[in-house]
Amino acid sequence: MQRTVGRHIRKSRSDRVFDACNVAFMLIFSFLMIYPLYFTVIASISDPYEVINGRVYIAPVGLTLEAYQNVFKEDRIWMGYLNTIKYTAFGTLFNLLLTIPAAYTLSKKHVLGRRAMSMYFLIPMYFGGGLVPTYLQVKALGLMNTSYTLILLGGVSMYNLIVTRVFFSTSIPEALYESAKIDGASELRIFWRIVLPLAKPIIAVMALFYSVGHWNSYFNALIYISRDEYQPLQIVLRNILLSNQMSLAILGTDNLEADVVQAAARRQYLAQGMKYALIFISSAPLLIAYPFVQKHFVKGVMIGSVKG
Repeated sequence: MQRTVGRHIRKSRSDRVFDACNVAFMLIFSFLMIYPLYFTVIASISDPYEVINGRVYIAPVGLTLEAYQNVFKEDRIWMGYLNTIKYTAFGTLFNLLLTIPAAYTLSKKHVLGRRAMSMYFLIPMYFGGGLVPTYLQVKALGLMNTSYTLILLGGVSMYNLIVTRVFFSTSIPEALYESAKIDGASELRIFWRIVLPLAKPIIAVMALFYSVGHWNSYFNALIYISRDEYQPLQIVLRNILLSNQMSLAILGTDNLEADVVQAAARRQYLAQGMKYALIFISSAPLLIAYPFVQKHFVKGVMIGSVKG
């Protein structure tokens, strides 16, 4: 119950308890979401020995940038960054060139064979040929170990296509299309001059979805890319971690000199610090880019969810 006193709204005790519980829940939820990233940052600039022994909680302990220095000494990092930026930029553009026109076409009820085309896109969403047939097909097409392999694979996401189609069906009035046709505009002109300017929110959402997928993708590169000069950042980071963790095998070997064991142990400690530094390095570009598309992202997602 709420009582109005003058211009002020006086809340009852139950309302205040409810609000306090909501605030407490949101604070706990926000902490659970933010703390892992925060811990990654402070662990990457702390002494690896302190991190391994569980002494890093709130603030860095033994402040050092040695992990980042060791990471950026690797030339593979810069090569992986360049490859991933290229795959993300051109791959996202390729995805949008396929998804946006296809979704617009499927949103038009008068298109001949619309239902058959929808089923054609929908079936691969639930049924796939498996890894081995896909590998053989990619190899037969000559897409193994090329600079455009990761750009061409997975051109359209059916989920993204459905969300975009729902946006076109529900968010752009049919009267706009009819008015443009009365004025003599062709279908291509309608799409270019009317649909695309009004579809900026959903284009931003799809660009974000696809770019995040390309940036974090590693499985396709692991299967189809074996040449070092074409490997993306995620595979490069994985290889660096694996190479540093090989020191564990050295520590388990008998009859080693003390200085060799000490060097291997030190390398293992550095590998732990590098792990957190690599996580932050690979995540930083997306964290920086997200605020610039957040407005369109929220608007596009809400339109697709509420009206879809």
